[in-house]
Amino acid sequence: MRVRPLSGITVLDFSRVLAGPMATQVLAELGADVIKVERPGAGDESRGMQPVLPSGESAYYFAFNRGKRSVALDLKSEGGRRLARDLAATVDVVVENFLPGGMDRLGLGYRTLSAANPGLVYVSCTGFGQNGPYANRKGYDTVFQALSGLMSLTGHPDAPPAKAGIPVADMTSGLWIAIAALTGLVGRGTSGRGTHVDLSMMDVQVSLLALAAARLFALDEDPARTGTEHPGRVPSAALRCADGRWLHISCSDQHWLPLCEALGASELAEDPALRSNAGRLAQRDRVMSALAAAFATRPQAELAAALRAAGVPTGEVNTVREILADENTVARGMVGSFEHPAAGSFPALRTPLRMSDVDSFEAAPLGTPPRLGADTEAVLRDRLGLGQNEIDALRQEGAIG
Repeated sequence: MRVRPLSGITVLDFSRVLAGPMATQVLAELGADVIKVERPGAGDESRGMQPVLPSGESAYYFAFNRGKRSVALDLKSEGGRRLARDLAATVDVVVENFLPGGMDRLGLGYRTLSAANPGLVYVSCTGFGQNGPYANRKGYDTVFQALSGLMSLTGHPDAPPAKAGIPVADMTSGLWIAIAALTGLVGRGTSGRGTHVDLSMMDVQVSLLALAAARLFALDEDPARTGTEHPGRVPSAALRCADGRWLHISCSDQHWLPLCEALGASELAEDPALRSNAGRLAQRDRVMSALAAAFATRPQAELAAALRAAGVPTGEVNTVREILADENTVARGMVGSFEHPAAGSFPALRTPLRMSDVDSFEAAPLGTPPRLGADTEAVLRDRLGLGQNEIDALRQEGAIG
């Protein structure tokens, strides 16, 4: 078996719930040894979040904590904090999502830890950053969606603002945590020094507004909700078919006449004003009304096949169940499974990277989410050289779980 890209990199993960754990799971599945620090007795809050399996394990926790090792440390005790500092001296990356100053108050801030480990890459993910007027605010995914403007852009024009169907603020922040850690490691390879990355989940959401902001900058137009339609391209929308199912198309100028031909929409095809996107934008209501009427006469599967045959970019509006069973998803091996000591065999979505110089991700087993504190003794023995008597004493004093 070939070595995975991050083999030899160790991550000490103090993060909880979603964004941080998602990032460190990505690093783990790329080969990093991720040591997850959890509270004795309770662990990461997500261990109790729905959906909960009959075994009592949380599928929420399973989704973002595969392939890690769990160490139960009581950071409220001096012994637990000392162990955390000692572990941090041996690792490459620290990830944390405490409020600003929280890790400093525990004696686990960047300045303290980097003094003993100058090469440490330390990623702090907070809601609003380490400074600024909102720095001490608490935030949740939907709060970021609302504040950032994303919620104002989501939904139909005649309906209230809507959140995205997935926790997009948490998950995009998770990707940026992973990017930050990898960037810090590459930088360390050049300079020999570590770094402290201040990552704001709010900043991540604002950065996602690039196209919406371009519209504001160019036209002084504050973008509004457009449902499934595109503000600058016609046609680009989901339309209802004869069988009640929905089909999404997104067409540039080269697709317009093939679309009209496949739909038998000769009136639209013969109008020279509609040959350009600018012309179709100017007559959006007419174009979309005619397309909606044409879609409503044909079932989804038949129409999708006809449009694809004509070269028109087309996508069925799938449910989660449908896309996970889709032949392409299956062929790409995106759904795997792991064996858990309490829950048994459980499905999971794979990391979507495919690399030519490492073993196929399809063939590689998925990591198992750790039981709370399952690796405490092994990590303390292997990384800190503690003996069983010392470990027993730490447990007796409550420093570890």
